[in-house]
Amino acid sequence: MNRMKPCLLTAACMMFFFAGMAQPAVGDKAPEIKLKDTKGRVVALSSLQGKVVLIDFWASWCGPCRRSNSTLAPIYEKYKAEGFEIYGISVDEESSDWKEAIKEDNIKWMQVNDADNAVAAKWNLEVIPTSYLLDKSGKVVAVDPEGGELDELIQALLKKRNRQQAK
Repeated sequence: MNRMKPCLLTAACMMFFFAGMAQPAVGDKAPEIKLKDTKGRVVALSSLQGKVVLIDFWASWCGPCRRSNSTLAPIYEKYKAEGFEIYGISVDEESSDWKEAIKEDNIKWMQVNDADNAVAAKWNLEVIPTSYLLDKSGKVVAVDPEGGELDELIQALLKKRNRQQAK
């Protein structure tokens, strides 16, 4: 019985540690992120509260990420005036690679850089591209929504947002 207490304590500590490293799930409030943009200004995720936000983790060297940029462009253009924003987080270590990819892909939405991968580690990111769609209160609505699903979710969230503003 005495040998069981240390084992239970160790197991409880491990569960607490790993629970803190879990990816945000649907229904969770997105943890705060503060990273520098292309001009070196710190941009906090919380500054976008009140908007529907897609957090998009990507990198210049990631082929699927670069293809995703081209599919996000028309969605961003379609909804940006209605209160939709993309918070693009590059995990590139070299800012020159990141900035060149932004130029090449003609990215118009907000971009920040997680060069030391601190945010990616905190979010327990396993692969890129990975994205999280947040409602106007900052809660995760979907993880890795794509194409038609992403479009439908954004439409529904913006309608909900606009109905609440009209009240």
